[in-house]
Parts: sequence; C-alpha cells; structure tokens
Amino acid sequence: MEEGYRDRTAFIKGAKDIAKEVKRQAGKKVGRNVDKMADEYTKRSYTRFEEEDDDDEYPVQQQDGSYYRSNSRANDEEGHSDSTEGHDEDDEIYEGEYQGIPRADSTGKSADGQAMGQQQAQAQFRDLTAYEAERRKDQEELAQQYETILQECGHGRFQWTLYFVLGLALMADGVEIFVVGFVLPSAEKDMCLSEPNKGMLGLIVYLGMMVGAFVWGGLADRIGRRQTLLISLSLNSVFAFFSSFVQGYSSFLFCRLLSGVGIGGSIPIVFSYYSEFLAQEKRGEHLSWLCMFWMIGGIYAAAMAWAIIPHYGWSFQMGSAYQFHSWRVFVLVCAFPAVAAIAALNTMPESPRFYLENGKHDEAWMILKQVHDTNMRAKGYPERVFSVTTIKTVKQMDELVDMGDSVAWHQRWRMKLTQLFHQVWSNFLTVFNPEFRRTTYMMMAVWFSMSFSYYGLTVWFPDMIKYLQKQEYASRTKTFMKEKVEHVTFNFTLENQVHKNGEFFNNKFVNLKMKSMVFEDSLFEECYFEDITSSNTFFRNCTFISTLFYNTDLFKYRLVNSKLVNSTFLHNKEGCLLDFSDENNAYMIYFVSFLGTLAVLPGNIVSALLMDKIGRLRMLAGSSVISCVSCFFLSFGNSESAMIALLCLFGGISIASWNALDVLTVELYPSDKRTTAFGFLNALCKLAAVLGISIFQSFVGITKAVPILFASGALAAGSFLALKLPETRGMVLQ
Repeated sequence: MEEGYRDRTAFIKGAKDIAKEVKRQAGKKVGRNVDKMADEYTKRSYTRFEEEDDDDEYPVQQQDGSYYRSNSRANDEEGHSDSTEGHDEDDEIYEGEYQGIPRADSTGKSADGQAMGQQQAQAQFRDLTAYEAERRKDQEELAQQYETILQECGHGRFQWTLYFVLGLALMADGVEIFVVGFVLPSAEKDMCLSEPNKGMLGLIVYLGMMVGAFVWGGLADRIGRRQTLLISLSLNSVFAFFSSFVQGYSSFLFCRLLSGVGIGGSIPIVFSYYSEFLAQEKRGEHLSWLCMFWMIGGIYAAAMAWAIIPHYGWSFQMGSAYQFHSWRVFVLVCAFPAVAAIAALNTMPESPRFYLENGKHDEAWMILKQVHDTNMRAKGYPERVFSVTTIKTVKQMDELVDMGDSVAWHQRWRMKLTQLFHQVWSNFLTVFNPEFRRTTYMMMAVWFSMSFSYYGLTVWFPDMIKYLQKQEYASRTKTFMKEKVEHVTFNFTLENQVHKNGEFFNNKFVNLKMKSMVFEDSLFEECYFEDITSSNTFFRNCTFISTLFYNTDLFKYRLVNSKLVNSTFLHNKEGCLLDFSDENNAYMIYFVSFLGTLAVLPGNIVSALLMDKIGRLRMLAGSSVISCVSCFFLSFGNSESAMIALLCLFGGISIASWNALDVLTVELYPSDKRTTAFGFLNALCKLAAVLGISIFQSFVGITKAVPILFASGALAAGSFLALKLPETRGMVLQ
C-alpha cells in the first residue's frame, strides 16, 4: 500500500508538472489566469488527499478491475458509493478535483498521472483561449451597439448636466495646482519656512497627484467611475479642510500630500466618465469644452487669493500657539469646488458602459433609458420610447469570490482587498500587452515631453519675473558714505539703502521697518532702538556703544562681526528668524497667474471647435510645433512685462495640445483599461512636471539658453511622436 498512487512525493511532482505544462501552453497572455487555476487544482487535490489519508481510506482493486474503499464508512448507506473522490454529502462531484488514479504498477503510475494532468491543462487552456476570444468578440459587438444606442439617446440636457457636475471636479484639480503657490508668501512667515521647505511644499502636491492618478485610475476600471471619483474627491476635501487648521509645517505638508493624492484621480476619471456618455460626432468637441473648467479653477484660485489673503482682519489668534490667518481662510475656500462636486455627483448615475463591461445589463439599461428620456423630454418629445430591449454584455473572466460566513470579517476584507489589488495590477500590465505596447510607449513619450516643457516653463516664468524684479530693485539701491548723524529720531521706513563708514550719535530708531538695509563699518553710540521690524537687514563690522535694543527683531545673527560695548537687548520679539520677500510680490503672483490662466481661453475655444474637424493628431502636433517656435521668443524676455506676455502666449498655444492629448488618450484604450491607462499616463505627467520644475528653476538668473533648448527640444520630440499615433477621429469608443 505504501507504494500505491498515494505516495506524496510522486503526487506533488505530478501536480507541479501539470502546472508547468499549463503555463507553457498558455503563454504570456493568459498564463497568469491558467497558473492560478493550476495552483488551485493542486491545492484542492492535495487537500482532499490529506483528508482521505487521515481516514485510512485506500482503494482496493477487485477481480473485475473496479475499486472500492477499504474503510467501512464508504458503504455505511445502502446504495451510496464513493468509488471516486470529489463527493460531498449530497453526492455531487466538484469539477476539476482529484478523483483518484487507480494503481497499475509503480512504473506506469507517474506517466498516467502526468498524461491526465496534461490533458486537463490542455482543456483548461482551450477553455481560457475560447473564453478570451469570446470576450473580445463581445467587446467589439458592444462598442458598435453602444454607439447606436447613444445616437438614439441623443445629446441634450443629461450630457450638459453631467458636463457641469464633472466640470466642478476638474475645477478642483485646477485649484489644487495653485493653492500652495498662492499661500507661500503668507504661510512662510507663520510656519517659518526655509527655502528648501518651500520647495518641498511646492513639489509635494505633484507627488501626491502622481500617486493618486495611478491608484484611482486603476480602481475606476474595477469598482466604477462614479464611486471612485466620489472617494477621491472626499479624500481631497477632508485633508484640504484639515490643512487650513493645522499649525506645524510637517502636518501641513502631510495634509497637502493626501489632498493631492485625492485630487489626482480627477483628470483620468472625469474624461473617461464623460466620454462614455458622448456619441462619436460630439466626443472631441465636448471633451475639449470640459477642459475649460481647469482654466476656471485657476481663475477661481487667483481671484480668491486676491480677495482674501491681503485682508489680515479675517483672522484670529489663541495665544501664541494657535493662529488662523487670512491665508488659511483661502485654503478653506479652495476646497469648495471639490465639496460641490461631491454633492452634485451623488445625483448622477454610474457609467452604463462600465456596467455593460462588467456584465450588469439591467443597471446599464435603466441608466441609458434615463439618458434617453431626459433628453427627449427636454427637446419636447416625451412620447418617444426607448426602443432598446437587449444590450450586449461582456463575458466575465474574474469574479470576487464569496467566502461565506465562516471567515472572520477582517480576513474577508483582507482577502477582498488583496484580490482587488491583484486585479488592478494585472489590468495595468495588460496595457503593455503586444496589442497596446507600441501605443502605450508612444503615449508615454508624448505625455512626458509635453509635461516636462509645460510645467517647467510655467514655473520658470514667475521665477524669472521675480529675478528681474530683484535686479530692478537692486538697481535702485541708495548708498551713503561717511555720514554723521546726531540727535535725530527715525520713525519712518528705511528701505533699500547701504550706509558705509557712518557715525550715529544719540539717535532714536522708533516704531519703524527696515527693509533691505545694510550698515557697514559704522559706529552707533548712545542710540536707542525700539519696536523695530526688519527684513534682509544686516550690520556688518559695526560697533555699538551704550546702545539699548527694546522690543526689536535685530537678533544677534543680524550683527555680523560687530562689537557690543555696554549695550543691552530687552524683550526681543519672538517668532521666525528668517527673512521673507516683500508682501507686494504676492499681488504680482496672483496677477501673473490670473493672466496666464485666462490666456488659455482662446486656445480652449479653438481646440473645441476644430477637434472633430481636423482630427486629434493634427491638433496635437500643430499646437506642439507652434509652442516649440514660441519658446525661442523667450530670449527677448528682458523685462517683467515681456515675460508676462510670453507666458500668456505659451499658455494660450499649448492648451490645444493638452486638450487633444486628453481626447486621444480616452479613445485609444478600451473601456476596461481606459482609466487605468489614463491614470498611469497622468502619473507619468506629474513625474515629468517635478523633473521639469526642478531643472528649469536651477537655471533662473544663470542662463536662458538651457531652458529654451530643453523646452523646445521636448516639444519638437512630442510633436514628431504624436504623428506616429493612430488617428481616432470618427472611431467608435472601444
């Protein structure tokens, strides 16, 4: 009996051979699914083997060649036979389970088992191949029928309602980009932010959006567009709200990171969601109109910053530990578009295309009927009946397994989340299957080049404007040499001056601001400093004799190599020891951002009107080429007004490329991979943005040639590669 077919080593070896053979025959495309089935086959068979071994049930061969179990329990009930394994209490056989291999001899045992396993593997492979072929056929038939149904539903009130609802979500994304840049001039004082900290705060939003785009894009193909968008916007709203109240830099950074993760799902889901309600002849135009809400988000952020942040009366303070200044009110107001989008989105249905792709016929039919009836009533034809009775659904390959009530809830959730993760990841990998590989790599290159140049330049422009302002400010510096001042009271602002080898005797500096003041090799004797606020002010190689400092921020780090003789500091001001830029620069940031965002309006209108007439590729390549040419005008940007004009020109031209790229991305991938691919490409876009911003900023004040070459080269490469992509104008949505 020990040499029978129940030898563990031989059984396990045979099972492993079956799994290897299944994978070899299945190939890469369906190898993972077959591998799961083979592993499940091995596991379940070996489990039954262990159970039978514990019960000492062994097959015994009779003279007529049949088999029975030696355990008396096998024949407890009259007429009940357990001649094969796989029976349950109701005498049902589980398909694919180990049924018992009769023992012939020790030599033929292994060969027979492997032959049977190979036959089963081949059968499974044929089933999966047929399954996938049937699924592809279903998707093709569904695409054609779905287009016909959308034609019958028409374009009207329902689509326009959804347009404004999803526009709020896209508006929230536009606001998120500008929030940190607008609050930095004020927040840097409250949080005492150094230059590296400010740089990290500016980049953390892009990093969060990069993670969010990938995660939410993948989930939207598995659990639905509407549900995923609601979750992502809720995450954004919650942490945007928290970020307006937290006090520390680390907590503020963390909240803005998670806020960025939440809003990262907006772009990939919004465009995919809206496209699945649009007929072929309307898709390019109306997706381009939808892009205008990103511009509206930027205008909203700039207007709110201009209206709220300078009003310091909109604040309160609880001791020195808690401060709520006007910039925090602005952060709170910037969360309103996301909150409004959540409220409005709850009134809208899920994408019917998503339901049909996941085999939910009745839910999809009800939504399409709702679209049809809403549009017909608005057009004055309420009597028209939705004529569609049956819609093609796609055969399902993967289903969530019901684990029953015997599994603890936390284990059930862990298993479901694990399975969901594997489904999302495997769906992402299919984007690189041979069928989509070339398209994906080309789209990656186009997205990266566009984002690298666009975000790099849009941040470089304001930095160059600041640099030009500093140069112009420095050119107006007044210098005083060897002056002698006695018995004078200074109670007015001292700004942008340099005093060298001066002598100040019995002077009073009371209740004043010192901005960009430098005293070098000067003498202060019997002077009095009271209630002084300073920035970028330093005393180098100076001598102070019998001088009193009362309630000032002239900390000793401002006294560089200076001598203090019988001088005293009383009640020094508390707070941050860093110097910050002039508050007037904040107005310039709001104004430049407002103009730059408003400048994309003409590009949005042109792209919307021409998208379906000239095609996506011509729009993308043409706009990229013109943007590339406009980069060479940067060499003439030697003044503040010239740089603002160039910023508006570049933004107005390049927006058409972005609109075409969004439409093209939606139409190049099938519905079950659309948001996954869009999310991945948008995540790559944010990575390119981080690289572009970091590289372009490093050349501010050094040279213009390198940013010009980088931007123009990236745009030229993107326009060339764009022409290699397939044109999707006039195609049904896959």
